[in-house]
Amino acid sequence: MLDGVVKQSKYPLRYHITPLKGLLNDPNGLVQFKGAYHVFYQLNPYGTSHENKAWGHMVSKNMVDWERKAIALAPSEYYDKDGIYSGSAVVKEGVLYLFYTGNVIEADGTKRSYQCYAISEDGESFEKKGPLFPHPEGYTRHVRDPKVWYSEPEKKWFLVLGAQTDDLRGTAIWYASGDLLEWEFLGEIVDAKSAAYMWECPDVFELDDQWLFLISPQGFKPRGHQFQNIYHSVYVPATFKEGRFALTTDDMKELDWGFEFYAPQTFQADDGRRILYAWMGVMESDKEQAIPTIAEGWVHGLTIPRELRFEDNKLKQIPVEELKMLRQDSHSFTLSESWEFKSEKYAYEIEMRFEEEAAFEVSLKDSTKLSYQASERKLILERMNWLTNERETRMTYLEEPLTDLQIFLDGSSIEVFANEGSAVATARFFEEGPLVIHYQGELKGSAKVYELN
Repeated sequence: MLDGVVKQSKYPLRYHITPLKGLLNDPNGLVQFKGAYHVFYQLNPYGTSHENKAWGHMVSKNMVDWERKAIALAPSEYYDKDGIYSGSAVVKEGVLYLFYTGNVIEADGTKRSYQCYAISEDGESFEKKGPLFPHPEGYTRHVRDPKVWYSEPEKKWFLVLGAQTDDLRGTAIWYASGDLLEWEFLGEIVDAKSAAYMWECPDVFELDDQWLFLISPQGFKPRGHQFQNIYHSVYVPATFKEGRFALTTDDMKELDWGFEFYAPQTFQADDGRRILYAWMGVMESDKEQAIPTIAEGWVHGLTIPRELRFEDNKLKQIPVEELKMLRQDSHSFTLSESWEFKSEKYAYEIEMRFEEEAAFEVSLKDSTKLSYQASERKLILERMNWLTNERETRMTYLEEPLTDLQIFLDGSSIEVFANEGSAVATARFFEEGPLVIHYQGELKGSAKVYELN
């Protein structure tokens, strides 16, 4: 819960990170520092438009109970006067380093970007140190979102940036450093064939003996049931040999098949887990400005924290174990018969275990539905578009029989995890009134509904 206080809203998010007011977007600077989890995030504290970007700041001991801190970084210097854009954080010799992109718009309209850093010894106050290196040649001003990590074999720090070449091709470039201060340009981190005109929020890490790239490409066209949103977030397996990365496939797989998931960032916790947060809000501007919470002075939130695992050649996202601390009363149901659950509360977790496949539908309130067509192994998420008042859907085809579902509901959000996190969907929905969960199907199995604090 945020500061022990629930935001007063018709469409509340109780256990997700949200702004008290203003607009939230990308998660930034995810790190565990001096025993506490720090989540920074893009924030316009003055309104619900994409302007005046600063870094909001939340701190927690358990990723469940969050304390809201003062804004960590705000526009103030020649290199970031028009916005503190996305970046990351690392810890070196007991000091917290924040890396970010400074956005600048000159008086003549020229736009520039600077890769900058700030430091903190206590995780509360931050001292800006300025730009790290000159803008690389051969790239437009669209170079941003520094992600930094340390490689023990090389005894070096590496920094990767999303970028756009002068011929408008999306890519990622990287740098190396021995001390986080002096950086050597290494060129493009991979040779990739991509139809995207920009790569945002690159992330590079090794997980379960497999190197992975996470990127948020812009410019993909829909491909079957995939890439249906305005922008996307994907992952690609890679190899790392002799100081060079290579993608093992050109097939970029979507991380999330729902409506709202973008700009994911990961970090490694002290216990070794790789944990991900993402922005639960990317959409067309007219749809964004029609979100009902804008009338309340705030918009968007982050996803729940998810532990990543790479198994059977696929990336899995699993709600972190700590979220079980939210559980209170539970209600059990049999899946071989229809059932309905009504409540004036709005924060719930649903666990479903299946003994065999069959068609079913779970509806929430009136218009939001999750259904499964067993003959095609197709999961379908349906909701009402709050701008057009028309129904819209997203879907995915499972590679294996459906064995389990875990669904997190939080007022106006739904996050679906199928087959132990092999297929994940995230969405917002805006329906007033009490929660009504209605199940109808022919499955053999059981369901448990947990009330969440």
